[in-house]
Amino acid sequence: MLLSLLACLAACSFLAGTGSTAAASLDQPEDATWVDYAPAENLPGTGKRIVLVSGDEEYRSEEALPQLGKILSQRHGFHCRVVFAIDPDTGEINPDNRRNIPGLEALDQADLMIIATRFRDLPDDQMAFIDRYIRSGKPIIGMRTATHAFDIKTSPTYKRYTWNGKTEGYEQGFGRQVLGETWVAHHGHHGVESTGGIIADDARDHPIARGIKDRDIWGPTDVYRVRLPLPGDSQPIILGQVLAGMNPDDEPVTNEKNNPLMPVGWTRTYTGDQGTIGRVFTTTMGSSTDLASAGTRRMIVNGAYWTLGLEDKIPAEGTNVDLVGAFKPTPFGFGAFTKGIRPSAHFLSTYEQDIAVPSDPE
Repeated sequence: MLLSLLACLAACSFLAGTGSTAAASLDQPEDATWVDYAPAENLPGTGKRIVLVSGDEEYRSEEALPQLGKILSQRHGFHCRVVFAIDPDTGEINPDNRRNIPGLEALDQADLMIIATRFRDLPDDQMAFIDRYIRSGKPIIGMRTATHAFDIKTSPTYKRYTWNGKTEGYEQGFGRQVLGETWVAHHGHHGVESTGGIIADDARDHPIARGIKDRDIWGPTDVYRVRLPLPGDSQPIILGQVLAGMNPDDEPVTNEKNNPLMPVGWTRTYTGDQGTIGRVFTTTMGSSTDLASAGTRRMIVNGAYWTLGLEDKIPAEGTNVDLVGAFKPTPFGFGAFTKGIRPSAHFLSTYEQDIAVPSDPE
């Protein structure tokens, strides 16, 4: 009964946004375990709801997804909820806790799930919301470690989602079956060789590439290896050029790592239980430090429009990805997350709200 009541309260909170320019996070209590961002008005995303699921130990999704949620809500009009790995004893964000992501109830009303988790072993009552969403065949964006989003060890109920799972017909879990790839290996030299984004030749007119030029996309994270060709109807959109250093203007390496280039952003579809065809965009980029690049942000925001079937709303110059408020991403690394942070630290301040919403939206 208590869990049902909490689920209802969470869902009602997510439904409460009405398009006001006031950020919903301003009305949340300081001990909230997730953040809701109400949408700015008169923007293309009005009426669509996005849940952004953070929870990885290395790439600071707990920093990346709040900024992405602010951009999607305040620049584009989507109603966004960001959920976090939470220490249940303190209420603080703790990405090393693989067993607790409160607020997933909002997936029942969501139009898009953006997920950036790593090896999560969530309890059945939380995994049920993710499972129901996936079975619905709704759109999904997977970022970086979402290829190995789940490592279910404590319950057999949702074990099929495990990254290296052997369930017949669902081998290698959510990553391979939905996103198109599971964890394989680092391709670039981790922490030494960064990633420059190159648009695939046959994708230069794709909506996700709109407003993006070669090398606009950059990130200090390395290229992940994927197995080629990617399965099913997967289409590479952005290829990852392995760079010889950790700066955006570094030259590409001249060895076999760039022959062929690995996809770092691709589209595909998957089928829900009732035959619904869901659009998927997967990028193996997406650390908080990667989002310091406007090109990387634009790739993901364009991806949100495309997965939702709103590609005709992407302008020729690409989507507006101006940062909302301060964004100083923490370098990636295990054990490197900032301790003592609560979700309330990611609320939109009044100042951020004032600068986030254009006075005369187009």
